[in-house]
Amino acid sequence: MTDLTVIILTLNEELHISRVIQSVNPIAGKIIVVDSYSSDRTIEIARKLGAEVMQNPFINQAKQFQWALDNANIETSWIMRMDADEYLTMPLIKEISERLPLLENDISGIVLKRRVHFLGKWIKHGTSYPIHLLRIWRTHHAVVEQRWMDEHINLIKGMSIVFKHDFVDDNLNTLSWWINKHNDYATREAIEILNMKSKFMEINSTGDGTGIARQAYIKRLYKNSVYLKLPLFLRAFLYFIYRYIIRGGFWDGKKGLMWHFLQGCWYRFLVDAKILQIEEWAKQENKSVKETIEDRFKVILMKTDS
Repeated sequence: MTDLTVIILTLNEELHISRVIQSVNPIAGKIIVVDSYSSDRTIEIARKLGAEVMQNPFINQAKQFQWALDNANIETSWIMRMDADEYLTMPLIKEISERLPLLENDISGIVLKRRVHFLGKWIKHGTSYPIHLLRIWRTHHAVVEQRWMDEHINLIKGMSIVFKHDFVDDNLNTLSWWINKHNDYATREAIEILNMKSKFMEINSTGDGTGIARQAYIKRLYKNSVYLKLPLFLRAFLYFIYRYIIRGGFWDGKKGLMWHFLQGCWYRFLVDAKILQIEEWAKQENKSVKETIEDRFKVILMKTDS
């Protein structure tokens, strides 16, 4: 056990919650589950396994996690973020246990390598592995980027290092569930992209984005400076070709084809379709994009200070 608090966000995660809690239990001094009012056995299971449970209405991942940091009684020196459908490999558990207590004071963040499993298959190609994410940080040394989608932990003090071993993202739900989830993600990302164009809310209230994992920073840089400047819809097909052909996604077999097409083409096409639809709604209704999003999706968007 280390001087570490693990925070897990949940909504109806009875399928995964035991696995993730048991996974982090050997290294966690405290486990906090922040639940968005689940209607299944998520809370019951989490409490039986010794986790502290808090509840808060969900707006988006960034706001929910920041709420957890602001309201949980965190007394440990380190904090770790885990999603409910993730788990640690045994080599990573050992590495965290051995290395974390010995780190120099100027090391404030730990970047971990995520491997994605899709329908039970490890997706190793097409830019899918390894995915570097800053997931462990010293308390008060990092903030959550306030974005509607693709938010990261942003280190604001000290330096980060990369640990050697992996954690796993392995969602056990059905393909239909995955599609519904990514339909919701596409709405959030469309809002995020439209905000970059119209600037109707703050993107990040603290930090300049350079404190996230280097891989994530470079990917975002390419996305903003290259991908988003390409024509709607065409860019989704080009991205799929890049991932599946140029970066070898075809080596992942049939399930790899499903993953790279659905996540790298269909999803990106859907985001563009939602962008077009929102802009057309705004024009037809003679409203701003911000007003249209708030009316159509029943959300309240942050206003910028400018």
